[in-house]
Amino acid sequence: MSTPAQKAREALGVRLRDIRRDVGLSGVQLATLAGWHSSKVSRIEYGRRNASEDDLRVWCEHCHAEEQLAELVAALRSIETMYVEWRRQLGVGTRKRQRDRLTMEAETSLFRMFETFYIPGLFQTPEYAASVLTSVVELLRVPNDVTQGVQARMERRHILFRRKHRFHAVICEVALSAGVVSREVMPAQLDQLLQDMDLPSVRLGIIPTTAPHQALPLTGFWILDRRVVQIETLAASLALNQSHEVAVYERAFDRLAASAVYGAKARALIGNARAAIS
Repeated sequence: MSTPAQKAREALGVRLRDIRRDVGLSGVQLATLAGWHSSKVSRIEYGRRNASEDDLRVWCEHCHAEEQLAELVAALRSIETMYVEWRRQLGVGTRKRQRDRLTMEAETSLFRMFETFYIPGLFQTPEYAASVLTSVVELLRVPNDVTQGVQARMERRHILFRRKHRFHAVICEVALSAGVVSREVMPAQLDQLLQDMDLPSVRLGIIPTTAPHQALPLTGFWILDRRVVQIETLAASLALNQSHEVAVYERAFDRLAASAVYGAKARALIGNARAAIS
């Protein structure tokens, strides 16, 4: 199955092929002009080889398409950052990942978050965060710095109290009772969720289990302003920043939000989950 990064690489190859054909060059001719091996052009065009920025400059020079270079380089850099394996990103532990998020989140005005089974990280208690990060460490077999990772995640919560940021979170009702953490952790977590709902910067919606779901994403996602969509899978972190990709997730979020309940109805769902645990 193609990854988003591979699909984006193939799409870039199609654009490069069109540029070459527009000036009437064959792949062999372009390779000769550039001083490349004869197969390099076809491998780039079919997404089987990564182009470098120097490759793009040479391509545009010989195809008289210098005006397209900046856009092509931007697309290439997007591919390079799109797919990051967790083992590589968490190779020095969980704390660095949390600290990196601090910087990106500080530059974000509007957060739109959707989660299926988990409470979003910004609303997690230390105990809930510790349980989740411990599972990550054990699954991926990365250095165990859960204590430091939790501390960094709690630092991220400070952003909830800054007036220049807004947060619209949508979660599925199952996240209020899913066994992703121990039963003992959930009462305090649900109490904090109720408190966070009172913050003027926070809008929390909950999709009841029986509500019609207008979109069915396979995993949670965060939209930071309109510039990037962050998706975390078991094996990797994805960052989608092409405008058409962001637009798809914006439409999905709007549909999910339309299925959610807010205010008193959301509080009632949290209260019911809290009572079921007691």
